[in-house]
Amino acid sequence: MEAQYSLIPLFILLLPMVGFLLNGIVLPLALKGFGRTSVGAAACASTIPLATAFVLGLVAFNQLEYSNLLIEPYQWLAIGELKINFSLKMDRLSGLLTLIITGIGTLIHLFSASYLATEKGIGRYYTYLSLFCFSMLLLVLGNELPLLFFGWEGVGLCSYLLIGFWYTDTEKANAGKKAFITNRVGDLGFLVGAFLIYKMVGSFNFDVMTAAFADWSSTGNFDVFLVTATCLALFVGATGKSAQIPLYIWLPDAMSGPTPVSALIHAATMVTAGVYMIARLNGLFELAPTALTVIAYVGAFTALFAGTIAIAQKDIKKVLAYSTVSQLGFMFMATGVGAYQTAVFHLMTHAFFKALLFLGSGSVIHACHHEQDMTKMGGLKKYLPHTHFTMLIGSLAISGIPFFSGFFSKDEILYSSIALPGGQVFVFIMGVLTAALTALYTGRMMSMTFYGNERLDHHTKEHLHESPGLMLFPLYTLAALAAIGGLFGVPHLLGDFLGHLPHLLSQWLSPVIPIRELPLVAVKLPLHEGVVMAGSSIIAILCFTLGIVLFKNKQTMTQRSASFAPIEKILANKYYIDEMYQLLILNPLAKSAKVCAEVIDRLGIDGAVNGVGSGARRMSQQLKVLQNGDVQTAALWMIAGTALAVVGIIVLTLI
Repeated sequence: MEAQYSLIPLFILLLPMVGFLLNGIVLPLALKGFGRTSVGAAACASTIPLATAFVLGLVAFNQLEYSNLLIEPYQWLAIGELKINFSLKMDRLSGLLTLIITGIGTLIHLFSASYLATEKGIGRYYTYLSLFCFSMLLLVLGNELPLLFFGWEGVGLCSYLLIGFWYTDTEKANAGKKAFITNRVGDLGFLVGAFLIYKMVGSFNFDVMTAAFADWSSTGNFDVFLVTATCLALFVGATGKSAQIPLYIWLPDAMSGPTPVSALIHAATMVTAGVYMIARLNGLFELAPTALTVIAYVGAFTALFAGTIAIAQKDIKKVLAYSTVSQLGFMFMATGVGAYQTAVFHLMTHAFFKALLFLGSGSVIHACHHEQDMTKMGGLKKYLPHTHFTMLIGSLAISGIPFFSGFFSKDEILYSSIALPGGQVFVFIMGVLTAALTALYTGRMMSMTFYGNERLDHHTKEHLHESPGLMLFPLYTLAALAAIGGLFGVPHLLGDFLGHLPHLLSQWLSPVIPIRELPLVAVKLPLHEGVVMAGSSIIAILCFTLGIVLFKNKQTMTQRSASFAPIEKILANKYYIDEMYQLLILNPLAKSAKVCAEVIDRLGIDGAVNGVGSGARRMSQQLKVLQNGDVQTAALWMIAGTALAVVGIIVLTLI
């Protein structure tokens, strides 16, 4: 596509920075501290700039039909031959992500104003939130890989700050540190991959990269081993940011932060950064089929693994956290079989229904006086009718019930996993099992929260109330998107039946991600697209219904049958993965660090300091004989010193 210079991408990027500066500097100076900032002032200072960015995004999105939008690049950094430009580009992929970030971000800003109305440090909260939105926009709008990486690191920093917002609580502070450190492990892989790209292409610019990848694809003139290594290194970075095995462990603990943070960072935006990065570099990954196979299997196994854990969690936010890990696995399944546009499609629908479910859980927690244990809820439907209705829509969408948004994107991923040449039968099977588990644990969550017997304590029930309008507006907006968002990607078979409806998203993304038409009969298995669609729909409906019925009055599998007790214990304790990491990695590292600290501190630093002191003391003992109080001895040393100085001057003069 043609490109035209425009300042709109720059304005969109800088508007959240306005919110950051207002809440981070201006208001604290004017009111003498974060704690003095009112909720209304803090919310307006961050929400209005972000909402303006959303409006500008809509204006720019309309122009993207004809051309990409660029700001004129300028050289930012030059080290020898390495040159990095500050260059922003809004194309159809980054434009879509921009609308998701600013649109859902604005709704979450509004929700937060009521949800955190009584919290101290609200100005600090909105400062972090604005900085996060700035970093996420830099990640998707940057036209240079280093800019993407700066945004990548920025959202990691903001995630740490927001997860540990209640930093006086040790558990919450530790969760923030866990997220930050785990992401740094993955970021090392990202950096290795980035420098390997520079080694091969000689540039960090995405336009230059895209042209080079296309040339390699047509000529076959590239190093397969180096390309594969690059893709795998980049995927290591993606496993950290997008919570895939083995670096997924930070995301469930990240639920310690405020619930709106979970909705924005850990459902709609930050955790999808790895999927965006692979979609952006799809031309490179197409040249590395081995790396794609690894990505497909890791994604599928992560999706199934996290789904089994979600089925046994009692904390409503932990269910959604492991659900997020599972759905991210679905997205990587899609990228691994080469269905990049399908991965972006699920990224979009997931942003709608998962942000809705997280905010809905926040509404439940708000109504129940910060209670998150579903075994202490039940029967909330009649007390929270609006929250129930919107969460039901989100639950139907994530479960893949026809014809909600998740049905279209989930079905497309499942069929792509066997229909495309890069598909894998085992990946398809794991995907089907994951889809069944998703519907089951989502039905269980709804049943334990809203249906069956009331298990509320007297105090909670006495003060139970529906959320205010400022919280319900985002819920209903997201519910509408979760209900109809799938119509942007109607499958060809269903589209023909409904009057030749096109797959709008694939066509829209085609200048960035080439369209891959799905055959009616799969390549890997002789299954018709209609059979897969009908089968996945039946499974979703049955499992969602089963989840509601089984857990309506019996909240655990053990209550239904004692034989499930060992299995449920393992799943509830998340396969003891955290304990395993603690035993095999953290404890040895802590002991090694302690030993090194003792060795370096005692023998190195203390030894050097003490050695200097001891040496000075011994020298003083030797030299004190020169100061014995005898005038003749003092004169002798004075003459000797003077003679030595004269000799030194003469020698230096001669040299």
